[in-house]
Amino acid sequence: MEQPRGFEEGGDNHVWRLRKTLYGTMQGAHDWAENLDKTFEGHGFYKSRADPQIRSRVYGNELTLTSTWTDDVLGASSTIKGENLAKSQLGASYEIKDLGKAKLILGMHINRNPITGNISLSQKSYCERMLRRFNIENCSPKSTPLPPGLLLTVKDCPNTPEEANEMKDTPYREALGSLMWLQVATRPDITYAVTLLSRFAHNPGKSHWTAIKHVLAYIKGTLNYGITYKADAELNPTGYVDSDFAGCKDTRRSTEGNIFIVAGGPVSWESKRQETVALSTVEAEYMGFSRATTQAL
Repeated sequence: MEQPRGFEEGGDNHVWRLRKTLYGTMQGAHDWAENLDKTFEGHGFYKSRADPQIRSRVYGNELTLTSTWTDDVLGASSTIKGENLAKSQLGASYEIKDLGKAKLILGMHINRNPITGNISLSQKSYCERMLRRFNIENCSPKSTPLPPGLLLTVKDCPNTPEEANEMKDTPYREALGSLMWLQVATRPDITYAVTLLSRFAHNPGKSHWTAIKHVLAYIKGTLNYGITYKADAELNPTGYVDSDFAGCKDTRRSTEGNIFIVAGGPVSWESKRQETVALSTVEAEYMGFSRATTQAL
């Protein structure tokens, strides 16, 4: 490499070597993840095969779970003893701050019912900020994520410089990105709408923008929607899967979807246009079922 200016004392072939990871450096994220893995493994935690940021351990009948977002750790234990042990072990490895019972994480509000033991997740504040950001907080609420029978195709994209210029300053991608986080976290009911509208993010037209505003208006009418997990509900996963046939008029590909319920609430969901063209409804359903089975495993 070419030697940077100011390193002449060490000779032409010498540069400084970084001996300790610094926050914000290119290698920082990798080194932190590697260090975190070793720390949790040293305390007897195992990584989930489904999500490497979910770790768990079992001592006898005691179960402790943790999830990590960069350097924020959310945890739960079946006993107070297990909770205190996990905190003390992490405290011995890192300088930590105990914020008590989790109430807000990544924009999701966590509400507990002390009587029933139920836990609810919602993003009302996030939704309200999103509506204000796109100046649609005073719109009339809609009762469905998309208008019934709506058909959107690439033919609705701008085809002339004039049409493209008219859509130039429309915050389509920004609104779509905001909806994406919402549907990933707590709102499986808008998953299909977000998936459909994502197909036109490269060149959205007026009808696509109108559809985005319809989704936002639906959010306006469902601000209190969220997910509730019940303490007395079944813990074994229950899955549902479905598929249309040649629903995408541009590619003739089908769209599949699946959702899995645990403890009375959804824990996994998706809506996806299939990668190949199905030649029959049976084939479209089979491909959807195959993907859902993979997710179940």
